[in-house]
Amino acid sequence: MQTTAIAQAEKPTKFRWFMVFLAFLAIVTNYMDRANLAVALPYMNTELHLSSGQSGLILGAFFWTYAAFQIPAGMLVDRLGAKAVFAAAVVWWSVFTMATGLARGAASLLGLRFLLGVGEAGAFPAATKFVERWFPPTERGLASGIYDCGARGGTLIALPICTAIITAYGWKASFIFTGAVGLVWVVVWLFVASEFPSQSRFVNEAEAKHIEEDAPATKKPAVRIKWGQLFTSRVVWAMSLGFACQGYVIYFFITWYPTYLVKERGFTLLQLGFYGILPGLAGLVGSWFGGWISDRIAASHYGLNFARKACIVVGMALSATIGLAGIVTQAWLALLLLSIAFFGVSVATSSILALPADISTRGERSVAGTVAGFQNCVANLAGIASPAVIGFLKDATGSFTPGLVSASIVAIIGCLIYIFALGPIRSGVLEHVVAD
Repeated sequence: MQTTAIAQAEKPTKFRWFMVFLAFLAIVTNYMDRANLAVALPYMNTELHLSSGQSGLILGAFFWTYAAFQIPAGMLVDRLGAKAVFAAAVVWWSVFTMATGLARGAASLLGLRFLLGVGEAGAFPAATKFVERWFPPTERGLASGIYDCGARGGTLIALPICTAIITAYGWKASFIFTGAVGLVWVVVWLFVASEFPSQSRFVNEAEAKHIEEDAPATKKPAVRIKWGQLFTSRVVWAMSLGFACQGYVIYFFITWYPTYLVKERGFTLLQLGFYGILPGLAGLVGSWFGGWISDRIAASHYGLNFARKACIVVGMALSATIGLAGIVTQAWLALLLLSIAFFGVSVATSSILALPADISTRGERSVAGTVAGFQNCVANLAGIASPAVIGFLKDATGSFTPGLVSASIVAIIGCLIYIFALGPIRSGVLEHVVAD
């Protein structure tokens, strides 16, 4: 009986998985808050007297500040820690989401969307830092995949939830509701979160040891970075440009995908609502599966380097099927190929998001937040370019096919970058960018 009690006491807790579930919920609210404008805009246009040109400018405004503030957000995460920055970011974007209901015209709405992008820039750098501190290397792929599922989940549920709220209570209520959800999340996060596992009252010694055996928890001082070394690092640029290729593909699904199904494939609104979610569901599965299989391979004799690169390259190669979707004649086959492409790019994303933590020195000299911010900044610049290029090709040719083929080409370029330019993935690769 006593032996059993001792064994129970030594069994590690699993609180880190609850924490990454909270990160998942934060990303869900992040994507709901950025997507609800697209749902509400048709209802807002009449009241706010918005032209089509103004609407297009407002829809894109978020991404400019979101990309621009990725690096400052990453620096704050490295300096202040994930707990504080994550909470502050969610408060910021929740408040400005709720304030959207106060917009009185194009100028005020544009300013509110700029401010929303500033706050949401902190989400992924904070999540990356959290995963670095709360998960050992062989669990980071799955942890990253779990919180990245929030991006797919938030996009999926924004349409039905926001539509229902707008129908019942008006468009302003949609912004109040999604913003309020974020504020509730902050209360829970501040109550349960700790910067390091060993500081948490919910984590026992066995779990803390499992997480931190190669990186003891310490109160981390501000990290000084050699910016010249960081910005000239081949591995940082390879990661960032590879992620930009991922962004080019995935932003098609965020921007042009519904229009493509309706205008080019002849889907009715009912068909769009019923069948159009299939690629999103495939993306959800891909995010989870990509992280899980990457960690399983990393824990085997193949090691972390092979695991991350294999999942990224195979996933990006699968995403290249997006070009075939524009060539086939049957609509169902095009939808299947788009689902495969979204599954593939999501498989790759789970490992891509884990890279900044994988290559940073664990503990006091980590620059995972800053590197994640730089990587996300470059990727979102490509994300801004993607809908513009695909739209221009559509106008020039009358078809989405050239744009989809361009996404295939970019996906293959991404594969080549990760194969030939990235170099070895191991802890401490960026040790030289930290000032002593």
